[in-house]
Amino acid sequence: MGAPEKTTTSNNNSMQRVKVYRLNDDGKWDDQGTGHVTIDYLERSEDLGLFVIDEEDNETLLVHRISSDDIYRKQEDTIISWRDSEYSSDLALSFQETTGCSYIWDHICNVQRNLHFNTLSNETYHGANSELRELPEVELSTLPSILKVVVDSSITDQLCVTELILHDQKFFRKLMDLFRVCEDLENYDGLHIIYKIVRGIILLNSPQIFEKIFSDELIMDIVGCLEYDPDVPHVHHRNFLKEHVVFKEAIPIKDPLALSKIHQTYRISYLKDVVLPRVLDEATFASLNSIIHSNNGMVVTLLKDDSTFIKELFTRLKSPSTAPDSKTNLVYFLQEFCNLSKSLQMVQQLRLFRDLVNEGIFDVIADIFQSQDKKLILTGTDILMLFVSQDPTLLRSYVSRQEGVSLIGLLVKGMLKDFGDDMHCQFLEIIRSLLDTYSPAGQRDAIVDIFYERHLDQLLDVITSSCPPYGAAQAVHRSTSSNGSFGNQTSAKPEILLNIYDLLCFCVLQHPYKIKSNFLLSGVIEKVLSLTCRREKYLVVAVIRFVRTLISLKDEQLMNHIAKNNLFKPIIDVFVGNGSRYNLLNSAVLELFEYIRKENLKILLRYLVETYWEQLVQFDSLPSIQSLKVRYEQAMEQATNQTGPYPLNARRRVDERALEKEEEDYFNEDSDEEDSTSASMPRTTRVRAQPSLSNGSAASLSSPSPRPGGLVDYEDDDDDDEDYKPPPRNKPEKSEDDEGTLEFRLKRKLSASKQEPDLVKKQRLGGKNPKSKESVFATLCSTLSQAVLPSKKTPNATNSHNPQDIDKGPDEKNDKDKGDTNLNEEREADKGGITVAINGS
Repeated sequence: MGAPEKTTTSNNNSMQRVKVYRLNDDGKWDDQGTGHVTIDYLERSEDLGLFVIDEEDNETLLVHRISSDDIYRKQEDTIISWRDSEYSSDLALSFQETTGCSYIWDHICNVQRNLHFNTLSNETYHGANSELRELPEVELSTLPSILKVVVDSSITDQLCVTELILHDQKFFRKLMDLFRVCEDLENYDGLHIIYKIVRGIILLNSPQIFEKIFSDELIMDIVGCLEYDPDVPHVHHRNFLKEHVVFKEAIPIKDPLALSKIHQTYRISYLKDVVLPRVLDEATFASLNSIIHSNNGMVVTLLKDDSTFIKELFTRLKSPSTAPDSKTNLVYFLQEFCNLSKSLQMVQQLRLFRDLVNEGIFDVIADIFQSQDKKLILTGTDILMLFVSQDPTLLRSYVSRQEGVSLIGLLVKGMLKDFGDDMHCQFLEIIRSLLDTYSPAGQRDAIVDIFYERHLDQLLDVITSSCPPYGAAQAVHRSTSSNGSFGNQTSAKPEILLNIYDLLCFCVLQHPYKIKSNFLLSGVIEKVLSLTCRREKYLVVAVIRFVRTLISLKDEQLMNHIAKNNLFKPIIDVFVGNGSRYNLLNSAVLELFEYIRKENLKILLRYLVETYWEQLVQFDSLPSIQSLKVRYEQAMEQATNQTGPYPLNARRRVDERALEKEEEDYFNEDSDEEDSTSASMPRTTRVRAQPSLSNGSAASLSSPSPRPGGLVDYEDDDDDDEDYKPPPRNKPEKSEDDEGTLEFRLKRKLSASKQEPDLVKKQRLGGKNPKSKESVFATLCSTLSQAVLPSKKTPNATNSHNPQDIDKGPDEKNDKDKGDTNLNEEREADKGGITVAINGS
């Protein structure tokens, strides 16, 4: 079954290069050959089919009738497979280009759609209503009938009209001849009807019709037909396309197919954007964009596969003898070529960019950056941005090498250059991409070192030259000229300064250790804060944002550096100077204070409140300022509780609490009886109350061994002296106050640490004994009398012998004496306001 003759004479542009595969009985794909595929009518049939013609001997490799059944599958954008019922086997077409695969797939879908609507029959093409069998003959008298068929048909009839137009190979040729006749005769009625017919045919949105009307033979006549819109004045589109549109070839393109697609793409874009923007619907608009995208991909593919073309392009770009105008055109062409590469698949884009890098495109861009043409420099940045968005490792690999070091300096210089209204942030984005921590370690370290060693100071010099020192702020506001210069200093544009601050904030987050060493050693923070003198409030906010980013590192050395050098002074001054105005500056400073409070940065808390509270107190009504002061007080109270005015170790605190109960029992006795019975006082075991720990739980004693500074217990004292009757002891009545004594003591400890030691001791004594003030006063007097006149009591305690001491050995007596001595020493030290625990060793 051979292909029809019209297949061999069809337009070669519609044929796509494919490989034909057939699935054998073993489940493997057999290669049937390589050829070109197209869709055309089968021989002696009105059905459409797929034809594959061998590229070498023009033999037919495949003929397949397109079926309305859902048997076709598209795989990986380059393969179309199906099961052929006639041959009972699976077939597949593997396309060389994705554009060809998409083109054939769209045709298959359109044919299936037509078959579903029953637009084809065994008779001459007629619609589902069996009324429309053929188009009227193309004549001046039949133009209204043709217009009615094209415009007023239903959706089903529109599909039928599409097939009728495609079936009549002479329809467009006759219609264009009639248009030229009407134009020569100035028959505007006929021209208006032809305009509506052409517009209706375009709105049929058929890829096959687009392929015909956008061909080189018909495109200019189609544009001429669309000039005669009855609703708008006559516009000479053909004259513009022929005389004013100039096709510039930076490098001569020798491939005729590439040239044809370039011209066709421009004309379709002109129709879409200039001639028919009012009348196109969304579906037709999308179809035209799809054709443009497909053509762009085909042009790039044809040019990149031509090795001589690419080599000649870069040879001219690198040649010093190339004229400036010619070189500018070459750069613009290179930019357009890289932009069109977006139409390629991702893998093909990566392959193309690697080929361009091997040809030396980065060396060409470095040379472009040294030009004085600002527009040319921005064109170079556009090319770099394409590489950064596609594969940034290519640029990083080049910059990390010795020959690419200068490119970083050129990028920094470009970021600081004033481009007027064409100023963009491409330089900033490219530098960010190079300094990004996600890049490979070797490349990243080399690029970061180069930037910090050679170019960071350059950015800081621009900041300092754009603003005088902070002390001259008031003079600056009075003497700043209209062009932003300060005296003899040249000020950078605010947009440039804002980009510098954005880059510094990025560096703080990405390279904290590098930033720390540079900022502390070079005084970078002081230079950055000098910009608070500028009148542009958004620049002052940028400074505050930088400081906020810096303290987010929570580095104590940086915070100490800020506090030591009083670096918050410019920020506080602009905040106070802003007054009660609620604006972005006010919010930025309050957010900075709020962050310091929430993160409890104690160094900055203390520095702010202790240094600037007199200035901030006027904003005490703001919640952020109030919270800042409260957090500062909490931090100071916590620090006092932890350290105290006199740091005590845990052992001394336990001994102090243990002695308090002894002192209460001691002072509860009658002071008169105390002096008279001190010599005959029994050696009765005194049981101490368990000392309370800081968490309120009782501390248990793990062994009966004597505590330092306490009395020694003797178990057999009561057995030896049963006849001895000690003087009665006054026991205080148990009250509700006693039950809360422990809890009250713990609470009072927190507040007592802030007071003088003597006052603290007095409060303890008053809180422990729930007696009247007179009893407390008497107790203190008794204590003071013992401290001032120790000789009155010392002899009694030394010379008097307790009956219980008779039966004790010398060692036990020594232990007893040591315990009493320790107790007296602690009491005497207590009277000075400080409890001292002395070991009994």
